[in-house]
Amino acid sequence: MSRLKDLYMDEIREQMMKKFGYKNIMQVPKLDKIVVNMGIGEARENEKILDAAARDMAIITGQKPVITKAKKSIANFKIREGMPIGCKVTLRGDRMYEFLDRLVNLALPRVRDFRGVNPNSFDGRGNYALGIKEQLIFPEIEYDQIDKVRGMDIIFTTTANTDEEARELLRLFNMPFARDEQ
Repeated sequence: MSRLKDLYMDEIREQMMKKFGYKNIMQVPKLDKIVVNMGIGEARENEKILDAAARDMAIITGQKPVITKAKKSIANFKIREGMPIGCKVTLRGDRMYEFLDRLVNLALPRVRDFRGVNPNSFDGRGNYALGIKEQLIFPEIEYDQIDKVRGMDIIFTTTANTDEEARELLRLFNMPFARDEQ
């Protein structure tokens, strides 16, 4: 079992029950899934770009990505319905906890001028969104092997009902939230 899953079972659940006064252990919010999304607009001209992005994402997450296609045609972006425009991976279970562990402890500290992630990127229902500007922060990616620096979106879906509960859950998982500078 992964290190963060053990941490959740042993310590985080008890701390959350004390802080929020849950009566039942099943009420305690937990991490449901992590979705890693990479939108590649240049894929409309060159299909090989999408393959390279999917390869990078598979190395980072340890799971084969799904190619996402355009839902509708947009003339201004020269996109037709059904064109491949990105890739995504949905992580659950042990892979999700392993990815979160690597993201928090290895990747985020490697970001230049890193002062913490935005504590206000919650959606009102207990889910958190995080944008990364380059895939090079992950130690699995070799600088010589990439063709272009690409960003990605990482969405943390929790079972929390409020943003405060979700923020506390992610804080207990050592998510480095930025301090409010006054």
